[in-house]
Amino acid sequence: MTGTAPTAETAGKGEAPTSFLEVRDLKIHFPTDDGLVKSVDGLSFQVERGRTLGIVGESGSGKSVTSLGILGLHNKRNARVSGEIWLDGKELVDAPESEVRRLRGRDMAMIFQDPLSSMHPFYTVGQQIIEAYRVHNDVSKQVARKHAVDMLGKVGIPKPTERVDDYPHQFSGGMRQRAMIAMALSCDPELLIADEPTTALDVTVQAQILDLIRDLQEEFNSAVIMITHDLGVVAELADDILVMYAGRSVEQASVDSAFHRPLHPYTWGLLGSMPRLDRVRSERLLPISGSPPSLINVPPGCAFHPRCPYKDLNDGKSETERPELTEVEPGHKAACHLPLEKRREIWNDEIRPKL
Repeated sequence: MTGTAPTAETAGKGEAPTSFLEVRDLKIHFPTDDGLVKSVDGLSFQVERGRTLGIVGESGSGKSVTSLGILGLHNKRNARVSGEIWLDGKELVDAPESEVRRLRGRDMAMIFQDPLSSMHPFYTVGQQIIEAYRVHNDVSKQVARKHAVDMLGKVGIPKPTERVDDYPHQFSGGMRQRAMIAMALSCDPELLIADEPTTALDVTVQAQILDLIRDLQEEFNSAVIMITHDLGVVAELADDILVMYAGRSVEQASVDSAFHRPLHPYTWGLLGSMPRLDRVRSERLLPISGSPPSLINVPPGCAFHPRCPYKDLNDGKSETERPELTEVEPGHKAACHLPLEKRREIWNDEIRPKL
């Protein structure tokens, strides 16, 4: 393939991209009695087949709302969704709901954060996998049941021929998460979204789940979006990283660039608050001061400026002008008013030595 794929910044409205998944200027707003909640407010990114994108940020930054928007799971009577979501050449925002439903489960699937509440308690695990498979495949119940048993075995559940008839409450937390992965992968989706897949699991099970997702991605060559607040998970599994704050992207880069040459103060704060086990740390963890902003009353200018220790270095621009996400290095974008050289200086001389 020759030529340059159109990006979210260069592609025209309605122009189909060459990337497998491309999100352009996605906005997801919720009208409430208190005002308009701008959960996602102009988000753009791309994911290719066989690659993993880690989306990180504090609670309330818009990560899960983005994933539900890609899958078309927001009730359009309660949510205002605009922008473009292209999946393998198909635009989903303006597509009929029946078309999105047809793609959901077959072409794209999701591993939800809490499998106990996501799986129906009145049906066996096997019945739920069978139903998910038969919706998109014209097969008998016997064939679908064999497929469910095979999938449970593939994700490492012991004695799958017996456990297929168990109910979700009879599975441990780790086994429920594996069953949720089996259900999500039952139709070999090309896009897999994992929303906090290791939350509330012990570290041993976490490692097993991450290894499982990696192995299955290699087998199916799926594009994976990993939503998490755990930078350790991103470092372990992702190829690229998208840092979200107040419904927008503040930094996008390869994992190597983001961990070794981060260019946004919020990313510095996330790295500073992450425990390190690979070396002795001389300083205490560096928490980010303050709290995330209300998505009804997002601060003017840079949304991060009330918490940013470097806002006074911008001659007041942080309080009045919203920085655009711009490419500052090949493949590395950041939205910050600080001059690039000043950011590099702060990172190398002030932040990095403390991590």
